[in-house]
Amino acid sequence: LVAAGVYRRFVDAVSDATRLKLGRTTILTLGLIGFAAAAAIGLGAAPVALGLEHARWAMYALFIGLTLGGVPALYALVRPLTPRTVSFALFGLAAMLCIVLAQELGAGTTGSGAGGWPMLVLAGVAGAAAMVLPGVSGAYLLLLLGQYETVVTAIKDFVRLDLAALAVVIPVGLGVALGIAVVSNVLRWLLHKYEKATLAVLLGLLIGAPAGLYPFREAVPPVPGDVVKGLALTEESVGEVEREDWPTRAFAPSPLQIAGSLGLVFLGGVATLGVARLGRERRGEPAAENGN
Repeated sequence: LVAAGVYRRFVDAVSDATRLKLGRTTILTLGLIGFAAAAAIGLGAAPVALGLEHARWAMYALFIGLTLGGVPALYALVRPLTPRTVSFALFGLAAMLCIVLAQELGAGTTGSGAGGWPMLVLAGVAGAAAMVLPGVSGAYLLLLLGQYETVVTAIKDFVRLDLAALAVVIPVGLGVALGIAVVSNVLRWLLHKYEKATLAVLLGLLIGAPAGLYPFREAVPPVPGDVVKGLALTEESVGEVEREDWPTRAFAPSPLQIAGSLGLVFLGGVATLGVARLGRERRGEPAAENGN
C-alpha cells in the first residue's frame, strides 16, 4: 500500500469506516482494495500451502525478498534521518529481534502454534495490524505466532467449501475486524501527531523481520513426547498429527538450495521494488536515486 501510493488514503478510509463515516470515497477505496485482497488470498492460499509443504526453504526465501523490498519505500517516508528517527528505528529493530528470540525459545518448533481460539483471534489481530502498518508483513507475524500454516490451510479448505475450516476462519476473522478497528484509529492519530517517529519504528521492524525467516528448516515426523498445539503426543496420537503441524529442524542446505534461495530473495525484492516504482509513476514522482 505504501509502495503503490495509496497508504494514507487506505488508513483514512479504514478509520472512517470504523467510525461509520461511510462516504463515497471510503466505500470505493475499501471496496477495491478489499476485493483485490480477497482474490489474492483465495487464489494464493492453495499454492502457498503446497509450497510450504514441499519447498519450505524456497517460500521462506521469497518471503525474505518480499519483505526487504519494502525497505526503500518506507525509508523514503522517513528521510532525512536524524538522531531522533535513528533511535526510533533502532527501537523497532530491537523489538523485532526480541520477538524472534522469544519465538525461537518458545513455541517456534512446531508448524502450528497452540492456544485455540484466543491464539487464533490474536493471529487475526496481528494480521489486521500488519494490513494497516506499512512495512510489517502479516504473513511474518503469523509465522512468529506459529499460526501461518494453520490459517493458510484453513483458508484453502474454506475456499473448497470445507465447513470444518470455519473453526479457524471465524476466530481469525473476528481478530481481523478487531485489529483493523483499533489499529487504524491509533495509527491515524500517531501519523498526525508523530509521523516521522512512527514510520521510523516501523522501518526498524521491517529491517529486523528477516531474522526470523531462516529458510533452511524442514518438517520432521513427530515422536511421542513432542508437544503439538499444546498437547503432548503419545504412541497412539502421534500418527494423527497433520503434516502442517509437524515440528521443524534446521538442515544443511546444498549449494543449489543456497543459490536458489539467494535468487528467490532477489526476485522477491525486485517484485516489491517494482510495485514501488509503479506507485511513484502513478503519483508523478521522479525515481529516487540509489534505488530508494
